[in-house]
Amino acid sequence: MSQYFIIAIGLLAQLLFSARLLVQWIASERAHKVLSPTLFWQLSMAASFLLCIYGWLRNDFAIILGQLISYYVYIWNLKSKGAWSKLPKGARIIFFSIPIVAVSYFFLNWSGTYTKLFQQENIPVWLIVFGVVGQFTFTLRFIYQWWYSRKAGESVLPVMFWIISLTGSAMIITYAIIRQDPVLILGQATGFVVYARNIMIGYKSSRKPNDKENTLQE
Repeated sequence: MSQYFIIAIGLLAQLLFSARLLVQWIASERAHKVLSPTLFWQLSMAASFLLCIYGWLRNDFAIILGQLISYYVYIWNLKSKGAWSKLPKGARIIFFSIPIVAVSYFFLNWSGTYTKLFQQENIPVWLIVFGVVGQFTFTLRFIYQWWYSRKAGESVLPVMFWIISLTGSAMIITYAIIRQDPVLILGQATGFVVYARNIMIGYKSSRKPNDKENTLQE
């Protein structure tokens, strides 16, 4: 398969990820508090699906692992927003089952999967491990967001979500530079400003006497 085609898939995924951050950032700047727009989660799901394909075509286990974990967090947030039930039942079944089918395929074809993802002469094991740790850290933000939102009873994006985002993003950029992956570098670099700005907005709104919560549902 053409490398240009593979890179195009990755760039499209990162474009959608950047678009979700732009949507969330603009909404939060207007409200002067950190919001969790429905469109943010819709774009996240579409981008995650594409990036999983990119990771498979590029033989990058770190990318695939990170996206498979966060995918269902996106679905949970869409359910919390009431947007998931608005999709046609057939579409919900397809979207929900895609990661399960992918994981089943990996295990049913484990020999080929292991060779494709892990036994690569030009990629040392330590780098794969570092990439997985970076992706896990980055994905941890959505696990934390899911836990925090369940306690709050609504979909929210707390300040710690953005702090974890900055930490994980720095690790992934380091990994991407070593692997010479322009898609990951571009995608992560564009999020740095948004992560930092949301931390500032979150702390600023939490200091307001009449604002008891630093994150609100849209």
